[in-house]
Amino acid sequence: MTKVYNKLVRDKIPEIIEASGKKAKIRIAGDAEYKTLLRRKLQEEVNEFLESNDPKELADIIEVILSLSKTYGISLTELLKMAEKKRAERGGFDRRIVLLSVQ
Repeated sequence: MTKVYNKLVRDKIPEIIEASGKKAKIRIAGDAEYKTLLRRKLQEEVNEFLESNDPKELADIIEVILSLSKTYGISLTELLKMAEKKRAERGGFDRRIVLLSVQ
């Protein structure tokens, strides 16, 4: 029986599937499709985290974010600098502030 996925997977998944005795049919995404698939994968990983509440899922989210940043030509160092700049300008979430309303 063939199970169809048609989704972006980590690089070693085909090897892992083959090692289990199954056959993996794959193709390589083009640039535009890759960005689309990464955004879809980000949503998938965020949903998995929200459903499971398992902090290990955060590692998957980070991996997708790193791959996405590369497609925009942004290194991890640059991404962290961007995050730090936003934190300096607008703050983080450490104080747990909940905005109730604005008049």
